[in-house]
Amino acid sequence: MPNQQESVSQEETPPACRPPLSTQAIRDAHRRYILPAVQTFYDEPMPIVRGKGQHVWDSDGNRYLDFFGGILTVGLGHCHPEVNQAIREQVDTLQHVTTMFPNQPMVELAERLARLSPGGCRKSFFTNSGTEANEMALLMAELHTGNSEVIALRHGYSGRSRLTMGATGQAPWRLGASAAAGVRHVANAYCYRCPFGLEYPSCDLRCARDIEDVIQTTTSGRVAGFIAEPIQGVGGFITPPPGYFEVAVDIVRRYGGIFICDEVQTGWGRTGAKLNGIDHWEVEPDIVTYAKGLGNGVPVGATVATDEVAATVQGNTLSTFGGNPVSMAAAGAVLEVVERENLAENAKRMGAHLRGGLEELAEAHPAIGDVRGKGLMQALEFVEDRGTKTPDAVFTTCFLQKARDGGLLIGKGGLYGNCVRISPPLNIGKSDIDDALVLLDRALTATEAALR
Repeated sequence: MPNQQESVSQEETPPACRPPLSTQAIRDAHRRYILPAVQTFYDEPMPIVRGKGQHVWDSDGNRYLDFFGGILTVGLGHCHPEVNQAIREQVDTLQHVTTMFPNQPMVELAERLARLSPGGCRKSFFTNSGTEANEMALLMAELHTGNSEVIALRHGYSGRSRLTMGATGQAPWRLGASAAAGVRHVANAYCYRCPFGLEYPSCDLRCARDIEDVIQTTTSGRVAGFIAEPIQGVGGFITPPPGYFEVAVDIVRRYGGIFICDEVQTGWGRTGAKLNGIDHWEVEPDIVTYAKGLGNGVPVGATVATDEVAATVQGNTLSTFGGNPVSMAAAGAVLEVVERENLAENAKRMGAHLRGGLEELAEAHPAIGDVRGKGLMQALEFVEDRGTKTPDAVFTTCFLQKARDGGLLIGKGGLYGNCVRISPPLNIGKSDIDDALVLLDRALTATEAALR
């Protein structure tokens, strides 16, 4: 009698693909079954059904140049063949074990992170997202220092759990009673809108030095740490000036705290020339967090700490899906490509080309109040008037729509909803950037005409 398993296997045929839903059917189902608070771009969001490299296609067959990449996640472009091959091979070998069992992709990725992470950060804990990575980092800071109060930045974004929403410095992203006890928000280095009305460099980095006053007046005088993004992502790519982090971190350490560097959006070459965003400043973190671009679309988060900090995390902890071999294999392939192809250097060169084009657009279109960012992480801030700097969210929303209509996808951000985030793949070429600049110019002109 033949083996029953073998007989069944031989008789199996691949299941038929599900018929594709129409654009309207997808929209209707999204409205009916997805939490209404889930934000989407555009009045009538288009379902994305396929992606390849720097392009995506919607359910009506329209192709778009993707210069947002799923919120700075698809750093190598959609469906990168080397990453996808690593995923396929791992799925066919071992799809899942928990952190209770070591696996080769996990330890190989951890070894690579120990080599590439800034400073002495070398001990990893893997999770599913940037939210979880930051949550673990904040816990580590408390366990290591014995202190519970945390310094965070206004306009910053740390995640969507209760604690990380509490550390987030933007009201629209703090749902419910999300204020976390012990979090103190300090003024950030928003040079375009200096909270003290000063100008760099004559300001003497007042925003950084104010951290000491906040610690002395609103805390017990001892803090667990300082959590900050090198460049604020959701905040609208707010980029601190030279010297900021050196002063801020020094103050926090003098009051017992450690530095948590949130590289969820800035990591792995995005800011150009350097693998880590914080490497543009002369400071080393005690904990660094990664997600998004680390997996090129595969869910993954990593909290990487120094040996000293890691040693103070006592007791039991685990993550059911953290260290998942498929996610680990994908992330390992991402970092292999980033290193081998020197994509940080490409981000520097292409970022400079993009920045030059954006500054030319700013000269021609008065609605652009500020151009900022580093590498392939560039932003435009729209204002009603350059003199008053009044945020113009209406222009921004219309502009986003006009850009999409022209075949270009970009992101939105900023506390006032008036910033556009531009973040193409790290392996983007000059011709695609030139195409995007043409589309941006057309969208600006169309927006000006529509709102005239």
